[in-house]
Amino acid sequence: MSDVIDQDGFRANVGIVLMHHGQVFLGRRAGGRGWQFPQGGMRSGESLEQAVYRELEEEIGIDESAVELIGQTEEWLRYRLPRRYVRRNQRPVCIGQKQRWLLLLLKKQEVAFDFRRTPQPEFDQWRWVPYWEPVREVIYFKRPVYVRALTELARVAFPSGESPPLPEWWDEVTARSLGAAAAAAD
Repeated sequence: MSDVIDQDGFRANVGIVLMHHGQVFLGRRAGGRGWQFPQGGMRSGESLEQAVYRELEEEIGIDESAVELIGQTEEWLRYRLPRRYVRRNQRPVCIGQKQRWLLLLLKKQEVAFDFRRTPQPEFDQWRWVPYWEPVREVIYFKRPVYVRALTELARVAFPSGESPPLPEWWDEVTARSLGAAAAAAD
């Protein structure tokens, strides 16, 4: 099956926020190329839930019995790739991603993540981090989507309305990344 790219050049994708005791899973991209949430392209004919469970299995080696799906973003969140990341020789050309973000709770106290489920693993390390930390860790052009996804999902992640306070670095990092992402897409 092939990935789904819409007529505007955005690849349909699922993003996964995996929570455990108020913290979230963050994986280091194989080869030390930055940290991010698990995510991946949707295949033709695949539902959001099917894509999420497939990506969990492929990227971190856990199946749907280990998690509970508790929420998702209401709309597709989009980001454009900086020009240097666009593969112009691919057809159709993918200029960015449109993502639906799903929030999952890890149900098991102990789980063994396995990054070797595919010939080219996505991650080589992982850690649990405070809820807002991925915004600082992810590559700059994905930050606006991380901000929107985490902000929207916080209502479900922390239903009592007691989401963690924004960290001291928040304003500086988000302001800087918004400018950098806009400049890179031009």
